[in-house]
Amino acid sequence: MPADGFDLAASLYYNENMPNQAKQLIKDSFIKLLSEKPLSQITVTDIVNESGINRNSFYYHFQDLPGLIESIVFDEMEVLFAKYNTLNSLDECLGAVIEFALSNRRLALHLFNSNNRDIFDQYLMQITDHVIRKYMDVLCSDKTIDPSDREILITYYKSLMFGLTVDWMSSGMDPHIRENFTRLTEIYSGIPEEIVRRVST
Repeated sequence: MPADGFDLAASLYYNENMPNQAKQLIKDSFIKLLSEKPLSQITVTDIVNESGINRNSFYYHFQDLPGLIESIVFDEMEVLFAKYNTLNSLDECLGAVIEFALSNRRLALHLFNSNNRDIFDQYLMQITDHVIRKYMDVLCSDKTIDPSDREILITYYKSLMFGLTVDWMSSGMDPHIRENFTRLTEIYSGIPEEIVRRVST
């Protein structure tokens, strides 16, 4: 006997949503395991045992453990990009980068101190590039600047922000660093505007 409308809808919902649920379950299980042991001691077997899914399901969604890590970091990065589409100050830029690092603090620290550090550095640089470009859009909105000068300024400010963040993470990611960064941007106030004024035509 053919399934009624309710059964068909339920079946379609199951088929469309279960893969995404399994993918999120894998991510959540991995994050949970990070609270119990170092990244270097976590295996795919640990994750499938924790999540209750089978090994094939893990490899359906992720090529390997680094692939899982990249997916988690990328998710956080997309959320941040959507939230910080406009940035009006260096303080806001630093705040966005700090939020990215703190969104999964344990994962960030594990990555920072592991053989997978390159994954974190890669995405951190993308974050800093994004926030500085958004800031420059605002800073230069009423100025005409040579594109090469603009890129020089972007490279300088994103390198500065990347360095500040790495230094902060090297010291253990003190959650109270926000006050220090705010003070730094207060001291720095007016300098970016003056630099842009000097190079504008």
